[in-house]
Amino acid sequence: MRVLTFLAALSISATSALAAEEPSGCDKFKWPIERERAALTAPDRVKLASGSEQAALPSSAITLRLVTPADAKLPSPPERAPKDGSFAGFTSIKTAKAGLYTVSLSSGAWVDVIQDGHALKPVAFSGATDCDGIRKTMKYQLSAQPFVLQISGVRDNSLAIAILPAQ
Repeated sequence: MRVLTFLAALSISATSALAAEEPSGCDKFKWPIERERAALTAPDRVKLASGSEQAALPSSAITLRLVTPADAKLPSPPERAPKDGSFAGFTSIKTAKAGLYTVSLSSGAWVDVIQDGHALKPVAFSGATDCDGIRKTMKYQLSAQPFVLQISGVRDNSLAIAILPAQ
């Protein structure tokens, strides 16, 4: 009887672990990501330092240089506390047209979009592992006001980011 109980518990824990895994492969995103992936892997990405201010949305993807969370001086506390040994940073965008935008990242990170003093919740989220050049993409409804894009919990000291009008 103990063996059966043990096997049942093992089966349940293995099933739970598999359910918690993220999808793997570029075809596992919830919507097409070809445009975002191309932007994130383009060689002409603008390199920005953490804390930089942009007059308008960049026309292409950017590479944001990141620093330790203590040195990042994020304008708002991140909604998820960064892990030790991770990197963080932010950039401010002064003007953007109101609309639905995708914010796509080359690797895993926590994203906070701050507009009008509030953290925006993504309208949609999709992510997958084992897709070269893109790790996750989110959709945000932005108003025609300045906003701050905060990044935290990144393993490396730079991250490619694409902020594009949703299609």
